[in-house]
Amino acid sequence: MIAEACSTPLVTEPLTDLEAAGLAHVFKALADPVRLRLFSLIASFEGGQACVCDLTPYFDVSQPTISHHLKVLREAGLVDSERRGTWIHYRVRSEALGRLSLLLAPTVTVAG
Repeated sequence: MIAEACSTPLVTEPLTDLEAAGLAHVFKALADPVRLRLFSLIASFEGGQACVCDLTPYFDVSQPTISHHLKVLREAGLVDSERRGTWIHYRVRSEALGRLSLLLAPTVTVAG
């Protein structure tokens, strides 16, 4: 899960041990190319959500493998899931995306 306290860019103050441990879990989940691409695909679908059946055509791996990668993203707090009939639909957690964006955003300094 993304640490709640991570609300300032990395360049303004160093992470605490707890923040670093929480973020390492998130970055480890995104470090796999399939998971990073899944995260991006889900976010790019209309409404920011997609069914497993929508995602599998984009990969040369089996549906169970895709489901495993989605489980890792879910456990890292990056996506949520909802069962609808026989399919599971995934959506990117906007708060997780927002925290990552803020964390990685460079600070702008005005020269003058």
